[in-house]
Amino acid sequence: MASNEIRRGAAEMSLAMLMSGTIGWLVVSSQQSPFNVVFFRCIFGGATLALLGGAAIVANWVLLFAAYSRASISMATAVYNTQPFMLVALGALVFRERISASTVVWLLLAFVGLVFVVKVEPAVLAVPGQYLVGIGYAVGAAAMYAASSIITKRLKGTPPHLIALIQVSLGVVMLAPLVRFDALPTTGVQWLELIVLGVVNTGLMYVLLYGAIQKLPTAMTGALSFIYPVVAIIVDRIAFGQTLAWIQVLGAVLILLAAAGVNLGWRIVPQRRVPTV
Repeated sequence: MASNEIRRGAAEMSLAMLMSGTIGWLVVSSQQSPFNVVFFRCIFGGATLALLGGAAIVANWVLLFAAYSRASISMATAVYNTQPFMLVALGALVFRERISASTVVWLLLAFVGLVFVVKVEPAVLAVPGQYLVGIGYAVGAAAMYAASSIITKRLKGTPPHLIALIQVSLGVVMLAPLVRFDALPTTGVQWLELIVLGVVNTGLMYVLLYGAIQKLPTAMTGALSFIYPVVAIIVDRIAFGQTLAWIQVLGAVLILLAAAGVNLGWRIVPQRRVPTV
């Protein structure tokens, strides 16, 4: 074990033990039964972790939506979808999950497919204004999403709907002072779109997403995340009449192929055999 890792572990252990030393005082001073103390410890402890994840996911939304108008939707989407790589790296670091060489190759193939799907062209790089700021926002959004996913995985056993409820409630508190109540939607259609975004694409979607994150290996979660841009392009085609170039179709095929490769455990790189003695 590396000396740096030992020092870090020793520091973390020391801090944890310092905190543990105050537990008895808090328990006795609360004048609650042991059942009450443990019950509320679980509630407040889980809420603290969920709030951290909530702050990360709210920051993710704000940064990503701000990136769209500065770096173009295509470039922001391409940069944002580096988050599966961040997620896999964090999974290896935090949970010590092993990443096979084949998984890395599949993820790289999916990212190549993503670049094809969003059809990034050289002209996009010359967009004036706050392009680099937008790219920075997209990178930050990707990092916040990866961090939120890792925290959610730590909350295994906590109901996904409870995690989602705490997180969106935190978002309301965080963003209420920044909302422009003088510029609210003026048509029923606009309100309906916001309602669908909240009920379906947030409430229902995040319950499903968090339930999946708690069950799946991090590498598989990262691979399946690449399905999102494929669906976005298809919706763009149906809703706004955007035609798909052949390279975008190829990109979608590569992404779905990579997702299937990770899910079904297809090996590209042969597994090393450990020689028997």
